[in-house]
Amino acid sequence: MIATFGGGCFWCTEVIFKQLQGVKSVLPGYMGGQRENPTYEQVCTGATGHAEVVQIDYDETVLPYRKLLEVFFKTHDPTTLNRQGNDVGTQYRSVIFYHDEQQRIEAEEFIRQLTTHEVYDDPIVTAIAPAQPFYVAENYHHDYFNNNPQNPYCAAVIAPKLQKFLKGLQ
Repeated sequence: MIATFGGGCFWCTEVIFKQLQGVKSVLPGYMGGQRENPTYEQVCTGATGHAEVVQIDYDETVLPYRKLLEVFFKTHDPTTLNRQGNDVGTQYRSVIFYHDEQQRIEAEEFIRQLTTHEVYDDPIVTAIAPAQPFYVAENYHHDYFNNNPQNPYCAAVIAPKLQKFLKGLQ
């Protein structure tokens, strides 16, 4: 099965989802815009309409879609419009791209439950939209965190987020 989520910078989300048993692969890329085959530089301008996303190939017999939704909502702020931390722009929006009707239903129900239980102080702004063409990000974005531990963004932003997530798995 395939799931596609935009939860801010794909460097952050890729490393998180790779930790889950049942995940076969995680690819960073772009979805939801108007330009075919956009580049990272074009997406970063916000002019293409794409979101930075991760496309997750997973074994649903090991890892149900609901678990992916749980991880998605625990590892980013779904209440900030077009922003995750210091990353600002439509390319960093919170979005679930569904690949079938069941994913749409589960995502809508999950957000309803979060809202009903007032899990967040502010309203959830995560968009739910049908999957569109997925454009794989340039090779240097793949496994970025593990390949660039010296990068200040990796050390200051991704590493703490990953550690918090891993601590929650224990």
